[in-house]
Amino acid sequence: VFGLSSVAQVVLGRGEFGQHLSINLGFGIGVTLGIHAAGGISGAHLNAAITITHCILGNLPWRKLPAYLIGQFLGSFTAAATVFGLYYDALYNYTKGNFTVTGPNATASIFSTYPPPYVSLLEGFFTEFMATMMLLLGILVIHDEKNYGALKGTQALLTGILVLGIGLGMGMNSGYAINPSRDLPPRVFTAIAGWGMDVFTVGPHWWWIPLTAPILGSLAGVLIHKLFIDIHNQPAPESGDEKGQPVVETS
Repeated sequence: VFGLSSVAQVVLGRGEFGQHLSINLGFGIGVTLGIHAAGGISGAHLNAAITITHCILGNLPWRKLPAYLIGQFLGSFTAAATVFGLYYDALYNYTKGNFTVTGPNATASIFSTYPPPYVSLLEGFFTEFMATMMLLLGILVIHDEKNYGALKGTQALLTGILVLGIGLGMGMNSGYAINPSRDLPPRVFTAIAGWGMDVFTVGPHWWWIPLTAPILGSLAGVLIHKLFIDIHNQPAPESGDEKGQPVVETS
C-alpha cells in the first residue's frame, strides 16, 4: 500500500506531489512496517523469492510454501485494489477513463513494473537478478550475528533502508520489482480492473522477468554470502589458542 500509493501520487500528480525519491521511500517504509507486523509471526518474508530460497536451502519445509505464497499474493493483490480505490477519481481524471499500459497517459506502471522501451529483456533480467542478489546479501549481513550484525530491534529499519538504496541505485531499468509477489498480483488486478491483457504482452512479455530473475538472484546472494563472508567468519575455538594459553573473552 505504501509503495503503490507513492507511485500513484507521483504519476497522477504529474510530478507535483513527489519524485523518484518519494517512491523509494514509500517502498522502504512499507517493508519496514511489514517486517514489524509479521516478523514475530511468520518471519516476514514478504517476498516469494526469499521464501522459495529458504525452501531450497532447507530452512523452511516445502509444505509451508503454498501458505506463504498465498498470503503474499493476496496481500499484494489487496494492496493494488486498495490503491485503485483510493485514487480512482484521480485515475479517471488523468486518463479520461481510458486505462492504458503504454502511451503518454499510461497508468499500469502504478501497480507493476514495466521497463522503458530502450531496455532489452536481457538487460532487464540482469538488473532484476543483480538487485535481488544485493537484497539477499544485505539481509544476510544485517542478520549475521557471527559478523558485525545489526543491533537487536534495528533489523526492520535497516532492511527498509536497504530497499531504499536498491531503488535509488538500480530502479531505472526495470522498476526494481525484486519480488515476484510484489509484481504479479497487482498485474493480475490491473488485467481485471480495466487495463486488459496488455499488461502481460508489453515489454515484450516482460511479466515473467520479475518472477524468475529475483529467484535466481536470491540464490546467488546466498551463495556469495556463504563463499565470501560466512565461511571466513567462523567462531574462535573455545579450548584455547594455538600455544595452549586460555582464550581471554572480551566484551
